[in-house]
Amino acid sequence: MTAIGSELRSGPLQPGDLVQLTDPKGRMHTITLERGKSFHTAKGAIAHDDLLDGPEGVVASSTNGTKYLAQRPLLRDLVLSMPRGATVIYPKDAALIVGLADIYPGATVIEAGAGSGAMTCSLLRAVGDSGRVHSFERREDFAKIAAANVERTFGQPHPAWEITVGDLATELADTNVDRAVLDMLAPWECVSAVHTAMRPGGVLCVYVATTTQLSRIVEELRGHGGWTEPESTETLLRSWHVEGLAVRPNHRMIGHTGFLVTTRRLADGVELPPKRSRPSKGAYGQDWQAHVAKQKEQAEQADGKATPK
Repeated sequence: MTAIGSELRSGPLQPGDLVQLTDPKGRMHTITLERGKSFHTAKGAIAHDDLLDGPEGVVASSTNGTKYLAQRPLLRDLVLSMPRGATVIYPKDAALIVGLADIYPGATVIEAGAGSGAMTCSLLRAVGDSGRVHSFERREDFAKIAAANVERTFGQPHPAWEITVGDLATELADTNVDRAVLDMLAPWECVSAVHTAMRPGGVLCVYVATTTQLSRIVEELRGHGGWTEPESTETLLRSWHVEGLAVRPNHRMIGHTGFLVTTRRLADGVELPPKRSRPSKGAYGQDWQAHVAKQKEQAEQADGKATPK
């Protein structure tokens, strides 16, 4: 059985296929091939018919002689060029999420914060047609953008994907979930709901942007009592310039994009052994207590505003 979207990844180029054209300066343009059409730039036009029915990885010439490398875009290229509602999770983080959360073929995965659908595409690639990804998105406009990007990536609606417009904390009814990925402003609000839906041994991976969010989600997971000790990581990606003996880091890099927190669900009734390592001096001192009190006060004020009179 052929996997969904695999026919778009190999073979001769056909009408409807996405092609990435790269000029001599490294500028990339993604086009959809159509018979009789042309791609126009300031450096001339390229006829789609010159590429159709041929292989990818070829060099096409524009009408003024500029050379373009033509090949199918990779998932990372599609992610960086896709229409966006919310900010996408960068490929460097998406790849690590798939690895750290151990997303495997056939797994049942829930995702909170579908955004523009970039992470959804990586999850669907990992679970395959036999798995299931259930995404939650509070904003309907973002959900529509995510659906369009998923269909653009796979060439059709993916049968393993379901998206719900609403809040995971209140809408989640799935059971025996294998993995969960949270990419949202307040992931600590969903910890209990995910714990209820997930099977023992399942993996939760949380993506947050700031140290304040990082601290709060880690302490929430610890205080819940149903999870293993959370692991927090950050990935910095630096490319290198290599020409002969000139081997050095490039001047630009993809630095901080977010933090990843991973943990596993404990079986019901299990209590973790106490940590042997001591927290650093002042970690839970007066400043911490004041911080927690302020968060509690803000949460109570938010609940008061949300409660109808």
